[in-house]
Amino acid sequence: MHFFKDLSLSAFTAGFVAVLVGFTSSVAIVFHAAQAFGATPEVAASWMWALGIGMGLTSVLSSLWWRKPVMFAWSTPGAAVLGVAGMGYGMGEAVGAFIVCAALIVLAGATGWFERVMNKIPMALASALLAGVLARFGLEAFMAAKTALPLVLLMLGTYLVVKRLLPRYAVPLTLLAGIVFVASRGELAWSAVHFSLTWPVFSMPVFSWQAIVSLALPLFIVTMASQNLPGVAAIRAAGYGDLPISKLITISGLATLALAPFGAFALNLSAITAAICMGREAHEDPARRYTAAVSCGAIYVVIGLFGAAVTGLLTAFPKELVAAIAGLALLGTIGGGLAAALRDEPHREAAIITFLVTLSGVAIAGIGSAFWGVVAGALALAVQQVGRTKASAGKGIAASGNIAPDINMAAAPGAGKTPR
Repeated sequence: MHFFKDLSLSAFTAGFVAVLVGFTSSVAIVFHAAQAFGATPEVAASWMWALGIGMGLTSVLSSLWWRKPVMFAWSTPGAAVLGVAGMGYGMGEAVGAFIVCAALIVLAGATGWFERVMNKIPMALASALLAGVLARFGLEAFMAAKTALPLVLLMLGTYLVVKRLLPRYAVPLTLLAGIVFVASRGELAWSAVHFSLTWPVFSMPVFSWQAIVSLALPLFIVTMASQNLPGVAAIRAAGYGDLPISKLITISGLATLALAPFGAFALNLSAITAAICMGREAHEDPARRYTAAVSCGAIYVVIGLFGAAVTGLLTAFPKELVAAIAGLALLGTIGGGLAAALRDEPHREAAIITFLVTLSGVAIAGIGSAFWGVVAGALALAVQQVGRTKASAGKGIAASGNIAPDINMAAAPGAGKTPR
């Protein structure tokens, strides 16, 4: 099988780091959302089962089918919205809202309207959007030094040295150094690990217009604007622009539709974890990076089967270690995104505005900064370009398929030119 021939230690590690970052950064938000609807421990574990199986199978099967890294994740801003708006609604009404949201996602994919909107966003703005989303993780990596200076210095030093000598193994060895350090200091919370299989719990959907308006529509909007939009930007910026975005959106909606009664509130394209698996750190050869996404998906499936047990294992790592490895693993992608965003002078100021608004984390009307960053950048570009016609104005992020063959080339030593 080609997969096992293409698989490497760096690719598997990238998949593991993606899972580590994805779960530890937001699993508490998901549990909070489940509790807002009065979920019992068994139902909350079922949510983990549904989300893990959904993210895992869609990532594995899509990546193997297209032989490109395709990453799906749960909607973290969607979970945050549910945690606030869910008070007063029962689990049946929540599931009904999940189903309506899933149907809207399928509609957005099947009609192709979302991809058409993405095609009109200039590459500079898409790259700035991705850099803004990921830069927060870069900042958190060094902010972790406030509470764990020796750990961060050790991981940074390891990363720089190994990057010079064995660049392919920089992230795996940096992660190993961090784990050995915290383990030697007794800072791994193994007491949180309790192994047992998780069983799905079916919740009968209840449809009400109040839940549709208060839960389904906000969940759909934030998932498309704050998750799928940067997810597409990550795919295109990494050079996989020939992936069928509309089909991927449809797949995420269908998976949500099938698993909603068991707790899958919204599945979508990943941005942050996808960037980890699509970068040079996963594999030097872009054609073999799909193995990182498959590895990530396989681990998601295991998490779904063992639910709370594996979640406890992942959350046993200190938050500073997770922040440091995430930021270091994304350095190349952040640098490449900024290089692509600032390359063309006509788009430069609009790209900077997009980057800064996205980085700010501002949320308006419950919609995250990724959406507002694009809006601000598009408005700035419209004001600057109105009445002008330039051949170099650029094309949409889907106009030429592989616009950036490898966005991380911008950060590679000796790279001859900025990636296109």
